[in-house]
Amino acid sequence: MTSSAQAQGADTRIREVAVTADELTVALMDGRRISAPLAWYPRLAAATPDQRAHFEIAGGGWGIHWPELDEDLSTEGLLRGARAPARPPPRS
Repeated sequence: MTSSAQAQGADTRIREVAVTADELTVALMDGRRISAPLAWYPRLAAATPDQRAHFEIAGGGWGIHWPELDEDLSTEGLLRGARAPARPPPRS
């Protein structure tokens, strides 16, 4: 990922993730926090609290993966305010 923020030394890798019933909040290594309504991510919004809590920080800190939900988000997308496309939840 190349950007002017990286060139200035900002570390946009993920440090911490919190998911509530209404919001996704990601803390970055450079101290910033990104929050977005869970409604922007339909698979997360439809998931159980246990499914939302089962995630992995992936790609060296540049993404989040929910294996049970087949959902992936990147810091690049979060910083751009990109919403996930609507798609049906995975079959159980």
